[in-house]
Amino acid sequence: MSDESLAEEIETWMVGQMPIIQMHGGTSVVREADPETGEVVVELGGGCAGCGISNITAENIRRDLITDFEAVTDVTVRVPSAGDQGASTVEGGRGGELRHETDPSNHF
Repeated sequence: MSDESLAEEIETWMVGQMPIIQMHGGTSVVREADPETGEVVVELGGGCAGCGISNITAENIRRDLITDFEAVTDVTVRVPSAGDQGASTVEGGRGGELRHETDPSNHF
């Protein structure tokens, strides 16, 4: 399986399994998906910035990707800590300040 096809599969999975992200104005994008190492990096943006339950969403994504995809063994979910949520700065989950959701809230 190529990097691109695993990333595409995960993107499709995210839309189907995590519609709440889009329903609440959030965005998600798969930044990395390496079928050889099993490493996946997902980035959340938009309404996820500063959301009080984004850490729960991130943990659910991590757990479910490892469970649902045999090739996935390690998942990092990045969540914007705060800042502008406009489409120009966080379009498609890109831009803004990013932190790993397990970092302390005063990381930035």
